Amino acid sequence: MSTTTTLYTPDGTVVINKIGHGLTSMTGTGDHPDERCFEAIKAGIDSLPAGVKMFLNAGITANLEMLSRFFEKYPDYADRTFLSVKGGAKAGTLIIDGSDENTTRSVNTILEKLRGTKKVDLFQCARVDKSVPIEQTLGLLAKFVKEGKIGSIGMSEVRAETLLKGHKVHPITAVEIEVSPWEYDPEAKEVISVAQRNNIAVIAYSPIGRGFLSGEIKSIEDLQDNDRRRIMPRFQNGNLEKNLAVFDKLVAIANEKGIKPAQLAIAWVSSLGPRVVPLPGSARTDRTLENLGSNYVAFTPNELEKVTEVIDNAVVAGGRVPEAFVKYLWA
Repeated sequence: MSTTTTLYTPDGTVVINKIGHGLTSMTGTGDHPDERCFEAIKAGIDSLPAGVKMFLNAGITANLEMLSRFFEKYPDYADRTFLSVKGGAKAGTLIIDGSDENTTRSVNTILEKLRGTKKVDLFQCARVDKSVPIEQTLGLLAKFVKEGKIGSIGMSEVRAETLLKGHKVHPITAVEIEVSPWEYDPEAKEVISVAQRNNIAVIAYSPIGRGFLSGEIKSIEDLQDNDRRRIMPRFQNGNLEKNLAVFDKLVAIANEKGIKPAQLAIAWVSSLGPRVVPLPGSARTDRTLENLGSNYVAFTPNELEKVTEVIDNAVVAGGRVPEAFVKYLWA
């Protein structure tokens, strides 16, 4: 079992840890002071062997501003990370806009927020604008790669067919899709298969079910008032209680193995392929190190069969995003 994987970029290959670190929870799921976030980022990077980079993923403006403050305080950590940033929405909204004007604005805004503290190693539009040809948006991003504005291009929430179409415009370094024990459908399986054949890394976001499989969320009241998960259907009262039944089965397997439920979820996602990189999010040092420890969880064939059986037979209550955002999935 390898604890690393390789990214193929226009500048050459990059070795990253097989488990990344999502930063969205640092500014999107409650109030987390800079120092707490900084300590979690540093601890994760410091835990890696020499020469292995941490895959960091940021997106919303607050994330980037926090990250720029981190790299200003700890500049030596910039070269020890591979930074992926998601953008592409209209300014101040969640409305997808793949036009040349907005894509340019989005990339420039990201660079402005980072203030030169760290290179954007990979840029991806968070969702696909179906009103704009994918060739147009990726063609513009390819121009930005050539100009040195961004290091490489990724895609997010796309079908295998769309991924291949984009890969023909410009080599795609990574594709980001949601994969977890409660989110593993035929579309995800096909994307993983196509990515494997084309040396494209699969960044599997929310491998712990947006934190649900950590075991700390028993009701919606366990989430802070400003936590965006409150609008997610699977966390709504009624649905959440039903989903706990699936969680309880995975907890039993994790307890038998002597690991945390979150580690079981992350390790299972990682087992889906040598180029599948789970991307759990965390704003806490202990949770970050716990997540990264999943790199060393090895399943016996019998254990893997048990986990897969639970997942294959799971009936998950509620959609993974609010109804208004379903149209942006699997473009």
